[in-house]
Amino acid sequence: MKEFIYPEMMVHVPVCTSKDPQNVLIISDNSKRLELEMSKHSEIKYKVIACSIDAIREEEDDSVDVVICEKYDDSALLAHISRVLKDDGQLSISHPSLKEIDANKFLMEILGKYFKVVMPYNLNNGYSAILASKEYHPTADINLHRAEMLDNLNFYNCDVHLAAFAMGNYIRKEYLGIIKN
Repeated sequence: MKEFIYPEMMVHVPVCTSKDPQNVLIISDNSKRLELEMSKHSEIKYKVIACSIDAIREEEDDSVDVVICEKYDDSALLAHISRVLKDDGQLSISHPSLKEIDANKFLMEILGKYFKVVMPYNLNNGYSAILASKEYHPTADINLHRAEMLDNLNFYNCDVHLAAFAMGNYIRKEYLGIIKN
């Protein structure tokens, strides 16, 4: 996969789905590429914490608009992410390939307890992430102005954003009742 596709899609999809993001939390042990993408949203504050349950426990309730998470290791982390997200918050989380059906169903079922919308999206070349949202739908509520006004992007744009959520019927059938859209 091209080096720039992953960070652009992990950052800009949730940020451009959020109505008015002011605070973004990046949960990563190697956040440099994600931070570079966040810097393209100069009006939005962001904070980076390590991929650990202890680090997220210290975050205030309802204080974050978007969480970008590169590591999922237990359901307690997802509960804390839900706690720190505002009522209309978005989560972009990396996950096993959609081919790892049991692992993904487990993750999506947990996310479904906290979020109205839980949808996998393509990162390109068979890689994917999950967008979980408490309020906004990633294709119906995309902020087109924000998505199109970003500069210095190699891959992401509003057309790619929308297309990333298209899934073949075999995926839809496999995840029927698990994906919430």
